[in-house]
Amino acid sequence: MLVLSRKENETICIGDQITIHISHIKGSRVRVGIEAPSDVSIMRGELENWASEIDLPLPASITEHA
Repeated sequence: MLVLSRKENETICIGDQITIHISHIKGSRVRVGIEAPSDVSIMRGELENWASEIDLPLPASITEHA
């Protein structure tokens, strides 16, 4: 895992198609924006875990990377 430090209004680029924007930091909370192609599924980690616990099918792009 790569761990990066970013300040408010800075970005992280993943390849040529995904950009993560750090839009707001307040205390221990960080608000991020994610720009990605429409075929890339984005899901909060706790929701992915919850969906697998109750046997909900996940989008194919998530299960392919699991």
